[in-house]
Amino acid sequence: MDEQFRQLEIDYDGEIPKEDVNLIENLFKYFSTDDFTYDLYDSKAIIYLNALDIDFFKQLTNDLINNSESITTANLLKKIIEKIDSIKSYGIKGNKRVYIGYNDERKVVNRDKKVEKRGQFYYADNNNFSKENNIIPDNFVNKIICGDSKEILKKLPDNCIDLIFTSPPYNFGLDYESTNDDHKWEKYFEKLFEIFTECIRIIKYGGRIIVNIQPLFSDYIPSHHIISNFFINNKMIWKGEILWEKNNYNCKYTAWGSWKSPSNPYLKYTWEFVEIFCKGSLKKEGISENADITGDEFKKWVYGKWSIAPEKKMQEFGHPAMFPEELANRVIKLFSFKNDIVLDPFNGVGTTTSTANILNRKYLGIDISNDYCDKALSRINEVLFK
Repeated sequence: MDEQFRQLEIDYDGEIPKEDVNLIENLFKYFSTDDFTYDLYDSKAIIYLNALDIDFFKQLTNDLINNSESITTANLLKKIIEKIDSIKSYGIKGNKRVYIGYNDERKVVNRDKKVEKRGQFYYADNNNFSKENNIIPDNFVNKIICGDSKEILKKLPDNCIDLIFTSPPYNFGLDYESTNDDHKWEKYFEKLFEIFTECIRIIKYGGRIIVNIQPLFSDYIPSHHIISNFFINNKMIWKGEILWEKNNYNCKYTAWGSWKSPSNPYLKYTWEFVEIFCKGSLKKEGISENADITGDEFKKWVYGKWSIAPEKKMQEFGHPAMFPEELANRVIKLFSFKNDIVLDPFNGVGTTTSTANILNRKYLGIDISNDYCDKALSRINEVLFK
């Protein structure tokens, strides 16, 4: 049993009433004995721990504590929770903390040499990125600016932004004559990439550009691939991709395509993509004390599928395509340090800048809409003047 479980011994004073022993037994029946079990002696409990949904266990245990008339029983249950909480080394699998075997990874001999020989991110070789980072001018720090992102970004020095997190709108720059509709997406990506070119210039060496994007399913345009190819062709390192699972199974698509036929079925999706790129290096320099992500958050968020409900306040803010604050919260905490500069060049009503402000980052938000900029500023002021 020792190899399968982590063993915890918990001493207690007094006698557990028989009825409470039955309650504790019923408590543990909610969990597989392969994951979590116990032995109860006169003055000692031994917990055998392999994997545990700690939040569920705490919920059940706290209910039992509140309903128990025995101080001894309540103290024992509290000690069990405290003992398990004191374990800081574990893995995450689904909703469970895994305490045994989570770090049993196959060791690669001469890993660094093999990576070098294999050609890690070969497509980003021979870039001309400067490693010298610059300070952003004070008049761009903690600002919401209304205007054309391309023109405003040109005023910033090279290598001065730590993190760019954005979700480009699908309608900017598409005010063309109807006769030019067949070229509209070509023009759209042309304008978008002019702005992203400036983003690459101003992001620091080791900084990150992160784009939340959904493919244009109805037009069969894989915008996440098109955007990724742009950054790769411009020597940015593709760090990875997160699936933002929205779990909105009542999708607003009504077409099935060729119903019950292979002729042309229409595929439905409940997720969007979060594409992550680095400039020059996968490692970002920062002060370790300014990392504010917790161990639990880190272990959960490096798993590349995030289940986050869609934003519910779009009608309140008058914006048709907002991402939720939780998405911005995870991106900012996982990929930046406190006091870093966070930019959103398509800031909309300011989810990125508002979240950055709450998380003690400096921010710069740019949007073409006066109305959106006013709302973005109001969200920040609501926090500042509470």
